[in-house]
Amino acid sequence: MELFFSTFLKMFFIMTPFFVLSVFLTVTSDASSSQKRALAIKVTLSVIIISLILLYFGKHIFAVFGITLDAFRIGAGALLFLSAVELIKGNKDTQKVEQKDIEELAVVPLSIPITIGPGTIGVLLVMGAGFDTNGSMFLGSLALVCAIVVIGIMLYSSSIIERLVGKQGLLVISKITGLFLAALSAQIVFTGIKNFLGL
Repeated sequence: MELFFSTFLKMFFIMTPFFVLSVFLTVTSDASSSQKRALAIKVTLSVIIISLILLYFGKHIFAVFGITLDAFRIGAGALLFLSAVELIKGNKDTQKVEQKDIEELAVVPLSIPITIGPGTIGVLLVMGAGFDTNGSMFLGSLALVCAIVVIGIMLYSSSIIERLVGKQGLLVISKITGLFLAALSAQIVFTGIKNFLGL
């Protein structure tokens, strides 16, 4: 169960849920409640599918490109750290998200790159390659899906959360998430360096 909870918490913070929520509220500002809920469900399903593909095929990607797991840890940690810095500074690319048909926003940009950015992709690949038994892969997958579902529930209830916390509150929580991400990315890099050097 420790693997489940650690993976759940790690993936929840890596996907920067409060930043995702603030972007979601921005792009759906003119949408009706039913449109917001429908979009939240589509985003959740898209993120689950994309994340599981990355998690399960990480090992094969490493094999094809001849990349070691520890080299990828260092690279993924560095990318994640850049995302954390952008979150803390408050200029993470909120991306010129155009107000087009609300249905078109589910996969791009809300799933990729808003929820699953380069840092998240790297961590998913590393995590998938690190699960060495079917049991750990199953628990890890379950924790990942649960983390995404919690984020999906946040998006589904976005109007209520916005009323309770306010846009400024979301901004503050995003910055705190950035601090957690910075620490997590440093840990991933340190693990990669330690293993690479055989310490």
